[in-house]
Amino acid sequence: MRKIIVSATIALVAAVSFAAPSQAGYYSYGYKPHCFIKKVKSYDYYGNVIIKKIKVCK
Repeated sequence: MRKIIVSATIALVAAVSFAAPSQAGYYSYGYKPHCFIKKVKSYDYYGNVIIKKIKVCK
């Protein structure tokens, strides 16, 4: 009887340890990504400054 309980406990711990990391990346309905505006400065062929605003979300 004791071997059955020990083996069931080990199986349960193994199943929970594999299931926990898969839940880490779960996005629910209340998830809001962190976004910010990034400015990128570049120059065109004639040397004029071109500033692009890019939205970056994590």
